[in-house]
Amino acid sequence: MKNIILVVKNDPRAVAAAEDLRQWLQQRGLEVHVDRPLAVWSRGPVQPPDFGPVDLIVVLGGDGTLLYAARTFGVTGVPLLGVNMGGLGFLTEVSLVNLRPALEQVLAGSYQAESRMTLSAEVIRDGEVITSHTVLNDAVINKGALARILDLTVKVDGADLTTYRADGLIISTPTGSTAYNLAAGGPIVHPTQELIILTPICPFTLSNRPLILPRVAVIEIAIDPQASDVLLTSDGQVSCPLSPEDRITVRRSRNQIVLIKNPYKSYFEILRTKLGWG
Repeated sequence: MKNIILVVKNDPRAVAAAEDLRQWLQQRGLEVHVDRPLAVWSRGPVQPPDFGPVDLIVVLGGDGTLLYAARTFGVTGVPLLGVNMGGLGFLTEVSLVNLRPALEQVLAGSYQAESRMTLSAEVIRDGEVITSHTVLNDAVINKGALARILDLTVKVDGADLTTYRADGLIISTPTGSTAYNLAAGGPIVHPTQELIILTPICPFTLSNRPLILPRVAVIEIAIDPQASDVLLTSDGQVSCPLSPEDRITVRRSRNQIVLIKNPYKSYFEILRTKLGWG
């Protein structure tokens, strides 16, 4: 590995750790670039800085910072190593204490990585695709602060599924199953699986439960013509206002995100720790 990008949360502790790491890596003859994303995420698609060929992305921050790095750089297939300097940290697995030993293994080529599936979410208006997002965690359709309950008509592979009357709908990857999906009562799925999870948010009908679909499923959601103040939010960072009768199509993306595994903790140990299981 020769070229490394440090993606750094706008936080004094993360910035200080990144500067220390930058010097440590440069002493080993590596080319290091630093990207410090804005704290405000939802300003639209990101144009990645032109750092040239990249071999490794090290993310110092929380899961939000890693989601930014994934959609900005990760779709190229470059492996990401997440260093947890945020809160919960399901994606940023490595602690700051273990960063240098973990990096020594990565630089020596002695590491394991996982490929995570992503979703493509398209908004179709008047027969044309007006925006398309690639998401690692989830695509969420929900109402604004003053909007009424939503009617969302859902088809899967062209067949009618149901009309959800709810505060919204989460379309999640297995990686995102421990994010908003979990808070809304959806299932926890091992992140290396390839499937799609549909989870209604506060459904009016209690029989509307979360649904697991195969990875090849194509999901079409039609917005109620009477709806207003509705948003599509991708990975909690990029939002698109929706108009009445818009259609949203969500399917598995061809892009995959490569995450370097924590060499010191298994997924289940991280899960137990984060969720406070005995």
